[in-house]
Parts: sequence; structure tokens; C-alpha cells
Amino acid sequence: MNNKVSLKDIAALFLKLGTIGFGGPAAHIAMMQEEVVTKRKWLTEQHFLDLIGATNLIPGPNSTEMAIHIGHEKGGWKGLIIAGLCFILPAVCITGVFAWLYKLYGQLPEVQPFIYGIKPAIIAIILTAIVPLAKKALKSFELVLIGFLVLICSLLNFNEIYLLFGAGFISLFIQYFRNEKSTSLKSFFPFVFLNLSNTFLLSVSNFNLFLIFLKIGAILYGSGYVLFAFLDTELVSTGLLSRQQLIDAIAVGQFTPGPVFSSVTFIGYQINGFYGAVVSTIGIFLPSFVFVALLNPLVKKMRNSKLAAAFLDAVNVASVAIIISVCFSMGQDTLTDWRTIFIAIISLILAFGYKKINSAFIVIGGSLLGYLLTLL
Repeated sequence: MNNKVSLKDIAALFLKLGTIGFGGPAAHIAMMQEEVVTKRKWLTEQHFLDLIGATNLIPGPNSTEMAIHIGHEKGGWKGLIIAGLCFILPAVCITGVFAWLYKLYGQLPEVQPFIYGIKPAIIAIILTAIVPLAKKALKSFELVLIGFLVLICSLLNFNEIYLLFGAGFISLFIQYFRNEKSTSLKSFFPFVFLNLSNTFLLSVSNFNLFLIFLKIGAILYGSGYVLFAFLDTELVSTGLLSRQQLIDAIAVGQFTPGPVFSSVTFIGYQINGFYGAVVSTIGIFLPSFVFVALLNPLVKKMRNSKLAAAFLDAVNVASVAIIISVCFSMGQDTLTDWRTIFIAIISLILAFGYKKINSAFIVIGGSLLGYLLTLL
């Protein structure tokens, strides 16, 4: 499982995932699980799960950081850079084209009929991936109980960072006080997070844009919707961006593949043209490469430490519970009529009944079926 693979194979896989990866981080991770664990056997289920848990503990876009982790595991430093760039670039290029068209014409093309069918198909893909991950994560009664509590709290909209760290520390203390008198808390590897002070805005220079997005990328936890709250504070409130432009940027992030953070490319282009898009994109993604480079060597050490492994097991369970919660929320928002329910059922049958089918075909099929059904 630890054998290195060619950089060409890493690049090909993550270019593909970056091009077809609709649906947000949960869907991206589901696709990675299918490709890396089920089809290619690059990682074990347990190690993949450990990487998900570790990734959830650091700021930044989770699916991008998973791609960077996998690249590092299979190709070292070069693999880390290639996997991250190949996963990001398709979304950034597509978003850049939309940004250019928007700047010229002031509106976005009509893609809603296609998105209509993609969303229910994505739910099926997430559920297919989460089943084996859940089986692997739920190792004991305590972890089942922790997972259930996290799921309930997540559905009640508790902050996911509190849930992840809370689950980890509960498991840590259970393990410590149960039977490990000889185990010291020194064997637990704490995480140190970068926190930058507020960026002061002197002018709308590319350097200032870079600093704004570097700060956001370094401290932002949570989903893309949290990103948009940050952008509202940093850009709309300061007059650099209109609220309509922010809303349109959110739309672009939803209907383009790859990480939703690519919306920043769109925003940077509206503020300062091509170079604004470039520096904004570099700023938002750069911290992810740094965090993963620092964190990746610790993951295996954590697994070898009993206390740290207990912490990681609970974080893994909490991560799975949060993904299930996200899937439930997506279902509430998406499955609103017979058409979307029909697409979801067909996608579930294909995903669970024909496990060798590539998730890309399910996404494309859902999109086309959604388009055809909207014509009825």
C-alpha cells in the first residue's frame, strides 16, 4: 500500500477529479475514496479515514487538502504539489472563463437545468462512499455513541470544529483514564494553528488582495458558506465588491467542479482583472499546501501512539457523522419533487448495485437526466 506511484498517474487522477468533481467537499472525498481506495488500492480504508480526520483538524478546503495528502503519500513532495495543483487548476480555469464572461456581459449563463440533476446524483455518490468508511470508523461502543452524538449536534447546527475536537478529547480522556497509566500525554501530538492578524487595507493592490486571501485560507474552518461570510466581511463591507457580485461568485462556486474556494478566482478577477485573480487564488490555497506538508508526517505517528490514535479514531467518527449530516441537509434542499427523487433513486441503484461504475458517469447521467426531466 505504501509503494510510490508515478507522478504522471497522480497528475492524471487529480486532473480528472478536478474536472468532474461536482457537489462540494463531501462528494469530492467520496470520489477520491472510490478512486484511491477501492479501484487503485493506493491507500487502505483506515489510512484514508485517518487522513480525513487529520484534514478536518486544520483550516482550509478539506477536499483540496485530501488531494494534497494523497499526493504526498504516493509521490513525496513532488506528488504533494502536483496533486494539489492538478485538483485545483480545472476549477480555477473554468471559473476564470466565467469571470471573464461576467466582466464582459454582466451576467452568468443559464446552467440550472443541468445542476438540477447533478445534486441528487451527488447524494448517491456520497452515500456509497460513506458506508465503508462508517464501518471502518465504528470500532467500539464508545465510538458509536460519540458518532451518534456528533450527528445529532451537527444536525442541530453546532459548529463542526467544536464537534471534531470535542469528540477527540472525549475519546482521549476515556482512553487515558481507562487503562494506560504508563502512557503520558506527551505522546499526544498537539496541533498548532496559524492565525494571522487582521489585514489592513490601504489600497486595492494585488498585494493587499493576496494578504486578504492568505489570511482567510490560513484561518478558515468549515464549508464554502463560511468562506462567503468571510468574504462579505472582508470585501463587501469594505466596498471592494458588491453584494450582487458576491452572490454571483457563490453561484459560480456551486455549478463549477472542484473546490468551492475557486470562487475566489472569480472575485479576484472582478476586483483587479487577470492578476487579481491569480494572486487571490494563490493566497487562498497556499496555506493548505503548507499545513498538509507539516501535518502529513504526524498522521502515522499519531496512529502509533495509543492516546493520539484514540483521539484520531474519535475525530474520524465525528468526520463521518458530519458528512452524513451534510448529506441529510443536501437531501432536504435537493429532493423537493418527484424528478429529483427519481434521479436520486436511479443514482443510488447504479452506485450501490454497480460498484465498478465510475462516479463521473453517475454525475453526467444525473445532469442529462435532470435536463431532460425539466423539459417535461
